[in-house]
Amino acid sequence: MRTHIVWDWNGTLFHDMEAVLGASNAAFATIGVGPMTLQEYREQYEIPIPRFYQRLLGRLPSDAEWLRLDDAFHDRYRELSAACGLTEGVRELLDGWRAAGRSQSLLSMYEHDRLLPVVEGFGLTAQFLRVDGRSGPAGGQKAEHLVRHLAALGERVDPARTVLIGDAADDALAALAAGAQAVLYTGGSHTREKLEPVGVPVVDSLAEAVELAGRLTA
Repeated sequence: MRTHIVWDWNGTLFHDMEAVLGASNAAFATIGVGPMTLQEYREQYEIPIPRFYQRLLGRLPSDAEWLRLDDAFHDRYRELSAACGLTEGVRELLDGWRAAGRSQSLLSMYEHDRLLPVVEGFGLTAQFLRVDGRSGPAGGQKAEHLVRHLAALGERVDPARTVLIGDAADDALAALAAGAQAVLYTGGSHTREKLEPVGVPVVDSLAEAVELAGRLTA
C-alpha cells in the first residue's frame, strides 16, 4: 500500500491567514481585546481555541462570551475568505501526487457544510478520496475527527502509511494519536518556533512537505 496524505485545509492548502486574522480581530473586539498583527497572532495562537482566548483574557471566556467570539469570527471570516486563494503550487502538487498513483484526502476543522462548496469551487473535490469538515461544536481538537476520517476511508488507507500535512501543532498531535505521521508547514497559523517542539518534521513549503511525506513511509 502506498503513502496516503491527509491534507489540512485552512492555512495549508487554502491560503487564508489574512482572513483568519481579520476575523480574529473582529472577534477580539467583542471582548475588549485590541487587534493583533499577523506575527503576534501566529506567536500566540493555539488549539483548542478556548485556551487561546484564555491566554488573551487571563481567564476562560464565559459561555456567552464564547458564543459572541465564535459568531463574530465566522461572520467576518465568511466575508474575508471569499478573496483568498490556494497556497502557491497546490494544484501541481495535488496533480503530481495523484498521477504517481498515490492517494490523498482532506480533513478540516472548518464546518463541513461550508467546506464542501469552497473545495468544489476550486475544482479540487475529485483529487481526494474523501473530504471531511468539522461536525459538532467549533474550537475543539482534530484527533477524534482524524480517527473517524481514517475509519471512513477503510481498507483503502493504512494509518501507518499515512502522513497528515498541516500548519498547526494540533495536526501533528492528531496524527500521532491516530497512528499516523505528520509534517508541519510554517506558512499558516503557527510560527516555526511553535511547531518544532512537537517533534515532527517542520518545513517551509508544501513542496517540501510532499517530498518528505513520500520518504517518511518508504
